[in-house]
Amino acid sequence: MSIQSGKLRRALRNGRALWRDFTGESAYDRYVERHRREHPDHPPMTQREFWRARARQDEENVQTGCC
Repeated sequence: MSIQSGKLRRALRNGRALWRDFTGESAYDRYVERHRREHPDHPPMTQREFWRARARQDEENVQTGCC
C-alpha cells in the first residue's frame, strides 16, 4: 500500500465518521460505549429500542420559540 492510498483511506474513514456524527447515525454507538462503561451489570437497549426511546423523548420534549 502506498503512502497516497493510506492517506486517502484515512481521509475517507475520517469523512465517514464525520458524516455519521453529522447525521446522528453514530448516536447508538456512543450510547452503547457509554452504557457499557457506566452500567456493565446489565445489557444496553437494542438499536431498535434506542431509536424508539429517542423518538419518544423528542416527541415529549418539543421546544418551540427561540429560548
